Amino acid sequence: MSRVALVTGGTRGIGAEISRELKDAGRIVVANYASNDAAAEAFAAETGIKVIKFDVGSYEACTAAVDKIHAEVGKIEILVNNAGITRDATMSRLNRDMWDQVIDTNLGSCFNLSKLVWDDMRAAKFGRIVNIGSINGQAGQYGQVNYAAAKSGIHGFTKALAQEGARFGITVNAIAPGYVDTEMVRAVPPDVLEKIVARIPMGRLGRASDIARGVAFLTADNGDFITGSTLSINGGQHMY
Repeated sequence: MSRVALVTGGTRGIGAEISRELKDAGRIVVANYASNDAAAEAFAAETGIKVIKFDVGSYEACTAAVDKIHAEVGKIEILVNNAGITRDATMSRLNRDMWDQVIDTNLGSCFNLSKLVWDDMRAAKFGRIVNIGSINGQAGQYGQVNYAAAKSGIHGFTKALAQEGARFGITVNAIAPGYVDTEMVRAVPPDVLEKIVARIPMGRLGRASDIARGVAFLTADNGDFITGSTLSINGGQHMY
């Protein structure tokens, strides 16, 4: 069905594959991006997916963007909160700005956009929200106190909001990816990457398409009995 879907961080990596998957499922997709104009323009030209630039960590920017989407495309019925950044450092080196940037972008964005689409979803008696967490929000990770806190917060946010949405036909779920073969992971030194893969029972990194298929599943029109769940897609690395 031609429902409008907004995917944050939707022009690169996992987000780009989610955008493609939802378009293939018949959704009208709008893909958010933060800064890389060239990559966004190339993605739009390749896929025909509308792209929109705004800071998901800013409530004011999100408000303006949602208003623009409503006016130009339609009301958002599917929201995928995928945008995220890292500012890795051990506690002795971590500063407040690094903390705030990660919390605002990774967790604050889930509030910003869910808040802005919530009343329309309630009125329509239909909505699908998927928040992209992380294996490191479940198991923790050295040098990622800010990132792990934000991603762990996503899982709690998901469970609480799901309880509010259920009687209005709104499902709220999360996906916790493991290590996925993206540009960021490919930049890891080969010897470190080899050790990471050795800890994955399936014996390989995840693919962006693995995550995208999970999103398509959770946002299906007939997925109305799945809510408050976290789907771990990590090759068995962390069974939670």
